[in-house]
Amino acid sequence: MSSSSPSSVSSLLRTLAPSVLGVLLRDGADFAAAEDAVQEALLAAATTWPTSALPDSPRAWLITVARRRLIDAIRAESARRRRENDALDDRFVDDNDDVEVDDSLRLLFMCCHPTLSPSSAVALTLRAVGGLTTAEIARAFFVPEATMGQRISRAKQTIKSSSLTMTVPLDRTSNVLHVLHLIFSEGYAASAGPTLVRDDLADEAIRLCRLLFRAVPDDAEVAGLLALLILTDARRAARADADGAVIPLDAQDRSLWDRAAIDEGFALISATLSRGQVGPFQLQAAIAAAHDEASSVDDTDWADILGLYGVWMRLSDNPMVALNHAVALAMVQGPQAGLDRVDVVAADPRIAGHHRVDAVRAHLWLRAGDKQRAAAHFLRAATSTTSTVERDYLLKQAAALTG
Repeated sequence: MSSSSPSSVSSLLRTLAPSVLGVLLRDGADFAAAEDAVQEALLAAATTWPTSALPDSPRAWLITVARRRLIDAIRAESARRRRENDALDDRFVDDNDDVEVDDSLRLLFMCCHPTLSPSSAVALTLRAVGGLTTAEIARAFFVPEATMGQRISRAKQTIKSSSLTMTVPLDRTSNVLHVLHLIFSEGYAASAGPTLVRDDLADEAIRLCRLLFRAVPDDAEVAGLLALLILTDARRAARADADGAVIPLDAQDRSLWDRAAIDEGFALISATLSRGQVGPFQLQAAIAAAHDEASSVDDTDWADILGLYGVWMRLSDNPMVALNHAVALAMVQGPQAGLDRVDVVAADPRIAGHHRVDAVRAHLWLRAGDKQRAAAHFLRAATSTTSTVERDYLLKQAAALTG
């Protein structure tokens, strides 16, 4: 037995919670009831452990308490299920680390099931696997807590009505990868609100991706996404100034980039690409690696990046990829070539009116030496973005060109 501080207990509980919930769901419990039972067990642990001592097996302790809470609730609701609950109570608690990881992953796969909408999958994953409260998730996506609560409740009901179980195959990774990428993207570059980065979301996406990679290390796209997240996140400290204002890639202090993370991500994507099973996340990671390796924007291997975007475009009909390809084209062949390509991309209704189209045009016109057109597009981009930080940056760029 060993004592522990409240902060370390809180961290331990957050780590163990998804595995404990996964065990109850694997036992066949209803999602909402299982989550309530786990929350009661966590509350009991948070109350008793800091003032007494940690049990020898914290996870087994939580599973036992949660199961008892669940059984008590079920018994109170329906005596008809008493025999099932007695059997549930007597099941052996396996504290093996591999089982713990497996249960957490199965819970992750359940939360990311294709029957759920992307927004519901993201919310449920953050709630059930990430351990964030409904209020925290609501703040992250700038919606009322009641709205987020309803979204999570609907997701749970979908799982219940669809009869999904914890036997979700671990080889169906595409939807999970999509959800993890959405979580990281929202954390690394918030789509709305007054801050550029939500550290908790970005960190949680990386943690969950590491967990997935540990389970399926031979999946090239899982490795690719992990490398992408690590390589992108390595620049976090340089992306905003002391006041929270955004700093674009070409103006960042690269000495602030996390070299250890860059080395890790580069080694991971290098080993993955050598397998020859190239996918979109691997290509994105390779592009991120090319940026991270360069000592400056001018030293960046733009020809290599242009080629990678070209391959990515052949794999995915995505207008945002085509827009990024136009930027790389401008860096290789000149701003006019990039502007001409942007005109083609902007005709796609899926991206028409997006603030990034005007932002790219602004940067390319600036490289071409036309400050007036650049300022006009900076202003247009500022009016259509939902990110306060990004809007302030775009307005600042326009003012600098017209002042």
